[in-house]
Amino acid sequence: MAKNMATQPPAPPKLPVVKPDRENQGNGGDAVVLERRPQKVQPPQMFQVVMLNDDYTPMEFVVVVIQEYFNKDLETATQIMLKIHLDGRGICGVYTKDVAATKVDQVLEAARKAGHPLQCVAEPVE
Repeated sequence: MAKNMATQPPAPPKLPVVKPDRENQGNGGDAVVLERRPQKVQPPQMFQVVMLNDDYTPMEFVVVVIQEYFNKDLETATQIMLKIHLDGRGICGVYTKDVAATKVDQVLEAARKAGHPLQCVAEPVE
């Protein structure tokens, strides 16, 4: 038998001693009432996915990317593409941080595979 092995089973964990409430002694005396504390949960920080304009990526490609990765219909995707073209940037959607980062990666990967310099970033919504 090894020297380091326990010869007795471990002791059970010690439980806190709860003193009965004097007001409830007539009701059984050993009742414990726990207070429920409301949890204050903040909503997650949201991020907007923004596409940036360039002089080389075809407008049709941008429309297809917006439709495919942001689930927009043709008309909405075309409006976003025109905003990107005219204003230099356009918001494609607002998501939690992880989802926004994934969308950015998907757009950049699609643009790279197609040989376009399209840029896309995620920015915190203020």
